[in-house]
Amino acid sequence: MERIWFTGYRAYELQLFSEQDPKYKVLHYALTQVMKQALDDGLQWVITGGQKGIEQMSAEAALALKPDYPELQVAVMLPFEHFSGRWKPEAQAKLASLISDVDFSASVSDHDYRSPQQLRNYQEFMLSHTDGAILVYDVDNDGKSRYDYDAILKWQSTHDYPVQLIDFDQLQEFSVEFQENLPENENKGFNLN
Repeated sequence: MERIWFTGYRAYELQLFSEQDPKYKVLHYALTQVMKQALDDGLQWVITGGQKGIEQMSAEAALALKPDYPELQVAVMLPFEHFSGRWKPEAQAKLASLISDVDFSASVSDHDYRSPQQLRNYQEFMLSHTDGAILVYDVDNDGKSRYDYDAILKWQSTHDYPVQLIDFDQLQEFSVEFQENLPENENKGFNLN
């Protein structure tokens, strides 16, 4: 797969409120490892959205990989204009900074939010412009990612579209792997729970 849609839980669904949180480091590590595997399999574009959480973290992880994988391209697609308009100023600034660093960014709709149809149009755009998806999502732990997961399942009924789910058990495995790779002097006593 050359173009992969990365999405998943929102930050608040993961109770992730700081980049200093050990969960943030584990999730960044997990996304990086998954992307490295995808790069070995032909990944050229990481395409994600602007939601706080897995989407922004996916773009950050991809950007961090660019020095070693300069051919990797990163896109942040937004469902509508002024997507972060109701966010706190710090969160707006973070998204603006991220967008300034990626290779491509645009809004699928050239209007401010008007209706849920814009979100469905966004999903269809992401599905039709990617070869597959990687979701940090556990079907036993619902969240807003369920809408993307359901859209993917519907799309799969008429398209060859592989999806890889990274569930909480896999994230716990990444947590253990991450801790094993920490230098001896760093705290190793955390997990995702």
